[in-house]
Amino acid sequence: MNPKVYTIDYNLKNENGEVVDTSHGGEPLVVMEGAKQVVLGLEKALAGREPGEKLEVTVPPELAYGVRREELVQNVHITQFDGVPDLKAGMLFQTQSGDQRHVVKVMAINGDQVTIDANHPLAGFSLNFEVEIKAVREATDEELKQGYALA
Repeated sequence: MNPKVYTIDYNLKNENGEVVDTSHGGEPLVVMEGAKQVVLGLEKALAGREPGEKLEVTVPPELAYGVRREELVQNVHITQFDGVPDLKAGMLFQTQSGDQRHVVKVMAINGDQVTIDANHPLAGFSLNFEVEIKAVREATDEELKQGYALA
């Protein structure tokens, strides 16, 4: 039996109950089991669900974007940003180490030292989802070949 593909509408709310991301007003999200298209906690919550079901899911950091890791906050020499005019706190940069890509955020600039943070912006946070299952089906052979759900 092929993995399931779930078509869902969702709201993602922060700890204050404010919607910070949603599929409403756009296309529903299409997710294949095991494809890592969504955080693990949401994927687990979808398993075995049927069309028409509505659920509220709180995904802990360990099953979302991970716990915040202080070792990912570092000071680097400003020369690491040569060629970047007007370097400012809040700027985001993509780095690559081997086959891993990371986004780092400039947190502060003190003289020739730049404090960067490579934690995901949502690391350390629980994610609060409201989900409605719109459709459930088996993945197609093409989706299995591609490794993700096709809309």
